[in-house]
Amino acid sequence: MRPAAAAPAPKRQKCDHWTACPPNTYAYRLLSGGGRSNYAKVCFEDELLIGQKIGNAAPGINIAIVNSAGDNSGPMTKFIQSAPPKSLLLMVTHDDGSTRLKDDAKKAIEALGSKEIRNMRFRSSWVFLAAKGFELPAGIQREKINHSDNKKNRYSGWPAEIQIEGCIPREPS
Repeated sequence: MRPAAAAPAPKRQKCDHWTACPPNTYAYRLLSGGGRSNYAKVCFEDELLIGQKIGNAAPGINIAIVNSAGDNSGPMTKFIQSAPPKSLLLMVTHDDGSTRLKDDAKKAIEALGSKEIRNMRFRSSWVFLAAKGFELPAGIQREKINHSDNKKNRYSGWPAEIQIEGCIPREPS
């Protein structure tokens, strides 16, 4: 009897993509939180920028700014507006990102191209990829939302996680 041939283990790709990103692109993955213990995550070029493992995922809207310089602290609106040109803003929710969200923050997120920020409800899962000062390629998914629905929720009172992932050109257009 001949031993069965085993397939080699797949090579791990950046941000746990199934396939490698093409040359001259950045890998990213945005994952909303789901339930009490599944925290939001943002991965960029295989670096976990937001997540439970590094202790910085929290209820509400979590934002990572890539390619920024300086300290971007303070209220959300100021934080978003202070992102320098040619920055990527990666946003994910955990628990509730809508209840205390002020209108000026919604306007700042809309200015970045969000179509769903005003549709967010209590415990909606939401992910958003935005570019400041340049255009993202047309084929990139920028936003996804999943509302809490007690008949369909994966977790008691909580919707399932949602994600978007892909590869972004290194040179913005």
